Amino acid sequence: MQTTAVKSEWIPAKISSPKLIVVLHGRGDSPEGFRWLPSSLAADDLNYLLLQAPDEYYTGFSWYDLPPNQGPGILRSRALIDQVMSEITAQGFATEDTVLFGFSQGCLMIMEWAARTTLSFRAFIGLSGYVYDPEALAKEMTPAAKSGKWLVTHGTFDDVLDFKVTESQIQFLIAQGLPIVFKKYRKAHTIDEREELPMLRAFIQEVYA
Repeated sequence: MQTTAVKSEWIPAKISSPKLIVVLHGRGDSPEGFRWLPSSLAADDLNYLLLQAPDEYYTGFSWYDLPPNQGPGILRSRALIDQVMSEITAQGFATEDTVLFGFSQGCLMIMEWAARTTLSFRAFIGLSGYVYDPEALAKEMTPAAKSGKWLVTHGTFDDVLDFKVTESQIQFLIAQGLPIVFKKYRKAHTIDEREELPMLRAFIQEVYA
């Protein structure tokens, strides 16, 4: 798998499979930061496409600028994700077999893009993020998004993105018809290995069952 819209890393499944996890990292990170994911999810039939955000940010990369100037970058990165999805399908992977997985900035990008897509996906997973403009998103949500499988998690000890803000935004979107399963964990701005990671493993197994 190759992409031209953004740089990416391809980790093929150990056995031939149509299943695909597309991963969007957080600010200051890169695809390298998620090379551990395949071994942690421990599924031989999952392909992984690790996307690299377009903007340099210290030693890593970013999907959009710091608040309050994040709007233009979010719109730009949404357009880039459009292109990536076209490239994925052109190379033989169906969106119906694809899970979008994002952490922090990557979570926000999945929320902002996937709630507006007309395409059907296997599932959407967002960890430790927030929503840029919940009211605008609610007005632009598509039937495809409302019929999708959504999982969003956040840490009650998150010192980067306030838990209560994200919780309020997600509850608002749920009330507007987005079927999000929202889970909270006693964690900071990270992925919890003890409880969250096993839950993610089980969720992905379930959506592909």
